[in-house]
Amino acid sequence: MIPIHDLPGWSMFMYLRRGILSGELYQAKIILTLSNMHPFATYVLRSYYKATGWNEDNLYANLTRSSNAILDFSVPKGLHLSISKSPNSLFRTTYSMTAMPSLNGSVGYIFTSCDLSLRASGNVPFKDMIERFKVYDQPRRPEGKEEEWLAGERIDPRGRLDALYSTRISPTMQGLVAAVSHPSPNLPGQSGNTSNVMFNLQHDVGKWCTEYSYSAEDGMWGLRVLHNFGRLGLPVESSDDNPTPSPRVGLKRVDEEDAVEGGLKGRVSAGAELYVSAKEKSLGGSFGLRFTTLPDATPPSFQVPFTPNSISSAKGQPSQPPTTITALFNPILGHMSGAYSAQVSRDLCLSSRFDFNVYSFESEWTMGAEWWMRRSSLGTDPDTETQGHSSHLIRYPSSSKPDGKNEVHGVVKARASTNNDISLMWEGRLRNMLVSLGIVSDFSSRSKPIKAIGLELSYFSSS
Repeated sequence: MIPIHDLPGWSMFMYLRRGILSGELYQAKIILTLSNMHPFATYVLRSYYKATGWNEDNLYANLTRSSNAILDFSVPKGLHLSISKSPNSLFRTTYSMTAMPSLNGSVGYIFTSCDLSLRASGNVPFKDMIERFKVYDQPRRPEGKEEEWLAGERIDPRGRLDALYSTRISPTMQGLVAAVSHPSPNLPGQSGNTSNVMFNLQHDVGKWCTEYSYSAEDGMWGLRVLHNFGRLGLPVESSDDNPTPSPRVGLKRVDEEDAVEGGLKGRVSAGAELYVSAKEKSLGGSFGLRFTTLPDATPPSFQVPFTPNSISSAKGQPSQPPTTITALFNPILGHMSGAYSAQVSRDLCLSSRFDFNVYSFESEWTMGAEWWMRRSSLGTDPDTETQGHSSHLIRYPSSSKPDGKNEVHGVVKARASTNNDISLMWEGRLRNMLVSLGIVSDFSSRSKPIKAIGLELSYFSSS
């Protein structure tokens, strides 16, 4: 059910395999080919990771995830409709149909060995369904869980079959197996069937995360490593929806010893990847760095006694804006990329990226913005985050929560680059349905200034 191109990590793996082996201009920036509005399959997969205590953010493939959410969002093409259902907590079904530009559809199933509490599209937190800018929490050692597994498959009328199996081998190790079978027309010089099986082993201890991968189609072996400098975060004792943190007497906040006057306070992560294919006689790799700001040096709001003054101070700007800075370099193809992303206000995030190739001297500058839309009213949205950090949420007593007022009901994203491409997309919720509407234009082309326009509708219900 879960299409390979809809999976975090697997989409990146297939993109790297094509880019490195075909010799195309490899974009060292990490690109996830997820649609911007999370499909139901991705929502289930990430809920499974959360339920089993696995941190998907501590991967080298997600090094530039924050900037990609603003600069590489995917605009839907044509008209797409998907309907999903969770008859119980262990089994889900999903149906999708594309009406334009061509008629196509698919049906899929997902099974899990653990109960997942999924919400319907009408009441699921909107920000959980959007690929968005976020300063991710401190890396933590994965929680010890019993062996759990997830399996899914998707079939479409053209005979394409996508399948995924994920299992927790140990508290710090997870294995994935993905397979794809796509019959193609018998054309001269092409085989009648395109099939592949990919294996991935992830080992995460918090400070280090290592990935080993293998693709059977072209015999490609891959290795990814990510190292986080500084201290690890404290174990999560409760979910984000209802935090009840224990007192942290005698423990320092991670930024206490790093606090200096002036500049941004944060942590640094460094990683690299290497891919080798004996069959194709090809080699590829990249290096990357990421700087992420720490939460405010003041205690989180849930540690501060509730007073009217605390609300007004909490609504003020933090001492430093949530910021992520990344740099990537591919030494084989000579591609360099640097990105800067920051949340400049409660509802506005900005990002900029510069790409440069040291061999061809080709360059590209991309700018983007993300603006959250709210229903104007007094109160506080449960989805509100003054910073994109899970431990820096502003929490209010239950009596101060609004009845659907001031809630996030949509987001507008815009992107422009020096190659004359301008993209604009709106995502929101209309009653019980999630909607995504976008357009891509090219002002340099007089014959076809509109390159793509699309509408995506998604509805799913829970048991």
